[in-house]
Amino acid sequence: MVGDGHRPAGTPLRAAQDEAGVPPGVWRGRGLSAVGLTAGEVVTERQAELLLGEGRHPGADRIERERLEAGDTPAKARRATVLGRPIEHNQSPETEKAKERTPWLAMDLVFRPPSTVHIAWALGDDETRRVLELCQDIARDKTLAWFEDAVAQIRWKSGGKQRKPIRDGLIVAVFRHYESRAVDSRPLLHDHAVVSIRARRPDAAGTWGNLSADSMLANIVAADTLYTLHFMEEVSARLGWAWEPREVTPGRRPVMEIAGIDQRLIGWQSTRRQQIEDALPVLVAKHEERQGHAPGERAAYALACQAADQTRSPKRTELLSLTELRERWRDSASRAYGADVVAGLAARARAAAAAIWARMRPVVDVALAAVNVAAVVYVMRGGFKHHHHLLAQARRHLAYVLRGRPHRPGLDEEIVQAAIDGYTRPASRRMLTADLRALYPHHTEDQAVLRALTRKRSAAPYERARLAAGALTARVHAMRRADRLSSRPGPHTVAVRTTLSSRPGRRAGRDLEPTTDVAAVELTSRTLEAAADEMAALLQAGMRERAAAHPNLGLPGQPRETRRGRSDGHVQPGHQGVRIVNGASEIVDLAGPHQVRPVGHAHRPREVPDVVNPLSA
Repeated sequence: MVGDGHRPAGTPLRAAQDEAGVPPGVWRGRGLSAVGLTAGEVVTERQAELLLGEGRHPGADRIERERLEAGDTPAKARRATVLGRPIEHNQSPETEKAKERTPWLAMDLVFRPPSTVHIAWALGDDETRRVLELCQDIARDKTLAWFEDAVAQIRWKSGGKQRKPIRDGLIVAVFRHYESRAVDSRPLLHDHAVVSIRARRPDAAGTWGNLSADSMLANIVAADTLYTLHFMEEVSARLGWAWEPREVTPGRRPVMEIAGIDQRLIGWQSTRRQQIEDALPVLVAKHEERQGHAPGERAAYALACQAADQTRSPKRTELLSLTELRERWRDSASRAYGADVVAGLAARARAAAAAIWARMRPVVDVALAAVNVAAVVYVMRGGFKHHHHLLAQARRHLAYVLRGRPHRPGLDEEIVQAAIDGYTRPASRRMLTADLRALYPHHTEDQAVLRALTRKRSAAPYERARLAAGALTARVHAMRRADRLSSRPGPHTVAVRTTLSSRPGRRAGRDLEPTTDVAAVELTSRTLEAAADEMAALLQAGMRERAAAHPNLGLPGQPRETRRGRSDGHVQPGHQGVRIVNGASEIVDLAGPHQVRPVGHAHRPREVPDVVNPLSA
């Protein structure tokens, strides 16, 4: 609660916060009304001690005093202030495994935006700082609301084996911090949301109980991706900035950063990370010497935490306000990379955003998103839980595709449901695995397409997941192209009405041959005759217009002058014309034997005779 550190004994909370240069904490959550608190109210030291340290009502002193005045015994008056089971129950010798149980009354959720946000918040102007802090508030509160609506469950009945949704909401104390624990102090805007484990059950009496810790912890990654998604959307809507992926560690998932921020400033801001990375090889070498092999994923994380604790510097002792801290940070960055880099930070971010929106179209394809989610989660985990692993990857996909543009509420859940319905199958009672038969229906083993990638242990897990997602995406595009080609209409055909008539002597039930009706033939003849008359009229009108425009040519069959001399209507050999026979156009030699040639293979006729419709002759 005090600048990521411990305050000396006897130092008041507010004094320690002033010394650390951090604002006081505030209450958040929809469960505040049950204990007489309001959102935004400042967290006092006594309230935090009672609720987060003893599991009692924040106004326990007042309640206990009123009960004593009403005649209750001290024990009864104290018991009236306890929310749920007293912590003394865990410390009683009569309690099962009392020595192994430690009272757990709160959990600390840290909300920290990406590195480029700290840079823009610390080096930008006051308006940019205030907007980014507002975006932090909105994204954090939306994430806490999601915890209350979709995640938080309360333990129920004997042993807490049953889970039910909480009645009101969570009780959260939020503390904002401004800087990291680096030796030379670097900007690190982040919030500590201390969630009380006490909540009310959804019964008529509204009794108090404990939150289900496993439900909260299982959804931590999904909550983190939701917070990042909301924060990106708020920044893009209020400042007009866009986001782009940045690879921090080769082969690992990229992180989304503000586009246009000088990458050198990230190294200036992340000195704490460099301290941890410098201390980590020594710990890894000791682990390999002790265990005989390289650390796995969990062991590597534990070693990184150990390196962070070892390199953690003590708190600064001088009292500095946020304004003084920002002046120090701007001077440090200007000396390192130049004043123009610091002064033009916001303008370059806006220019980069304009370039990104000009070349990108932020549209979410649910089918492609479902394929991406199923492939990445399957390659990274093999088997996965029904919901939260897929939900976290769906939100990462939305952040990558939209780059800060707002998403439709419920779109992440829609992607998860599409992935479950189309590309997964149960692996056990509580686990799922990928099922690709929808994309590869002719394969005897539906996982064969991904097996080569999942067994390529030389590549990093996310690199294999990215390749698998790309292969399945290409497969979806190929299937869509095949569907479009197969659904194209064929050449235009005229449907002739037919009737079925049975021939004498045929057995019933056999297929009958279709015979053309006489009425259908007459209708077809009339249709062709009308079409031929219309074509003849058009040709005649065209020839008259041509004769009017060129009087020397004359009409067909009349004397006319040509370049070769005057004609008296006699058709010379070699002259050609058009004749319509059975509705088809043909080129005929008008003098001599009629040698018919298709129109498409003849030269332009020198003379066009009167068109005769054979159907009306």
